[in-house]
Amino acid sequence: MLVSTGGFIEYVLTQGTDAVERYIQECKELGFDIIAISSGFITIPTDDWLRLVETVQKAGLKAEPEVGIQFGAGGATATAELETEGTRDPAWAILQARRFLEAGAYMIMIESEGITENVRTWRTDVVAKIVDALGLEQVMFEAAEPEVFAWYIKNYGPEVNLFVDHSQVVQLECLRAGIWGTKSLWGRILTYKG
Repeated sequence: MLVSTGGFIEYVLTQGTDAVERYIQECKELGFDIIAISSGFITIPTDDWLRLVETVQKAGLKAEPEVGIQFGAGGATATAELETEGTRDPAWAILQARRFLEAGAYMIMIESEGITENVRTWRTDVVAKIVDALGLEQVMFEAAEPEVFAWYIKNYGPEVNLFVDHSQVVQLECLRAGIWGTKSLWGRILTYKG
């Protein structure tokens, strides 16, 4: 099991370069394995983001950039407010993710806002474009609700990488194992390893 920091680096970045370096070192000393590099609330140039990936890796930690299509996502932002922001083209998120993977990022976190969270209709087309472009191995989808992670498993299999709230881990793993599920999934979660 690997332990991630979550998206706190967004706040640390506001404190300057020295604070970022101290934060990365402190994370290493505390035993974190992964530093999430999110930018849902801030704007940061791609080259700077790539430098953060490199800095995290040089410290011996795994970099996990988070990309998405919704700016200002997270916290308690209302759906209507996010709608006024609009969403980015999924091609932008895919391009960012590719650059991060080429730079050696461990995993790409796909932010759920604008896709399955804080939307009136799920943007399953965005998920399909991401999977088609990047595959499933180094992509993790944020899945904030049981209905969302059930949808991912139904459409992409029980081994799809999902980020869920700690209180939902047992429910998710029981679903993956086929011992829990709704009518549409009960007894239908299977794998074949040859």
